[in-house]
Amino acid sequence: MMKPKKRAAAPKKKAAAPKKKAAAPKKAAAPKKTRARPTGALATMPKASVAELRVQEIESLRAEVERKSGQLLPRWNANPEDVQKSVAQLVLALVEFLRKLLERQAIRRMENETLAPEEIERIGLALMRLEEAVHDLAARFGLEPEDLNLDLGPLGRLT
Repeated sequence: MMKPKKRAAAPKKKAAAPKKKAAAPKKAAAPKKTRARPTGALATMPKASVAELRVQEIESLRAEVERKSGQLLPRWNANPEDVQKSVAQLVLALVEFLRKLLERQAIRRMENETLAPEEIERIGLALMRLEEAVHDLAARFGLEPEDLNLDLGPLGRLT
């Protein structure tokens, strides 16, 4: 009998390579930033006129800010030539504020009947003397009682 011929061994299959993940979709490129083109009357003007117009706008805004700042009541400003008066104004304004605060508290305590008649008399007399002293000192520095009411900007006047 004849022996069957041996077949050559079939080459082994390579192990399947792991599948690659699908590439992430590319993000769209950000649009280029371009200057907005003027529209309307600005579009038909030459560039020099546009620049002139912008300068005029800035100047008018500056004038308006100066006008508005002139209308506001002055804030405390330590002028180097007049520091003593400015400091006196600040200190007296704070003392006047505290005096008004104590006066309101005394009134509240009187209404709630938590003060004896003698205490009411003493507090009233002390607050009146303090007010006189503050106004006398203000007069020495050439300040009016209204000058002792500081402007706190958006918070309003110190009253």
